[in-house]
Amino acid sequence: MKPLLLMQTGDAPEVIRQEKANFDGMFLQQGNIDVDRVQIVHLPAGEQPLPPQHYSGVVITGSPAMVTEQLPWSEQAAEWLRQAMLIKLPIFGACYGHQLLAYALGGEVGYHPQGMEVGTLEIELLPAAANDRRMAMLPPRFKANLIHAQSVLTPPAGAVVLARSQQDAYQILSYGEQVLTTQFHPEFNGAVMHQYLGWLGELYPQQQAEYQLKQQQVSDTPFSRLLLQGFVVSLGAQKALAG
Repeated sequence: MKPLLLMQTGDAPEVIRQEKANFDGMFLQQGNIDVDRVQIVHLPAGEQPLPPQHYSGVVITGSPAMVTEQLPWSEQAAEWLRQAMLIKLPIFGACYGHQLLAYALGGEVGYHPQGMEVGTLEIELLPAAANDRRMAMLPPRFKANLIHAQSVLTPPAGAVVLARSQQDAYQILSYGEQVLTTQFHPEFNGAVMHQYLGWLGELYPQQQAEYQLKQQQVSDTPFSRLLLQGFVVSLGAQKALAG
């Protein structure tokens, strides 16, 4: 069987890598992904994936980079994703992955006018979600963990908007039955989000009180995680249940 490609587009801050995990490890854990069924390709390190037809699907991680920087590895990944869409490869993207696919298909990505969106926040399903079988497992409103400065400002033609947050109008985009992207991080559990907020408080001391308040509101986000796990299950790449 073809492997699942984990397209790693960056690294978590060092303190989070040391105490929790890097992005690849977060996706393996929260997605319940069988490590023997996945190929991890770290794009910023110069690694390159095989052509799309060699994979059963692809998961695209978040990144500290910005899509608008148009870094060479990111532009190469955008072209790879365009080719993947042509052969209808199943795709799941989170945060940077969400923005990168929208950009690759002609959408607009840029800094959100309201600034960074961060913390455990409420996501609201939109009417179009009622017609999407992948959303059937979700309540009308659920919590998700977020940290991003850039957003999809204009979705590409053909994208269907399935959810929004109070700040960001495009939290879940669908591109047909096999391609789904989220602005939020289904791979972040509450402990990771709590540590990210502590890291931000040290990085921006003038906003430390704000981040400390957000830390008190952090939680695990099982419904957002279900979207990632559902994608992995659809490809048969999940870890076997223990007997």
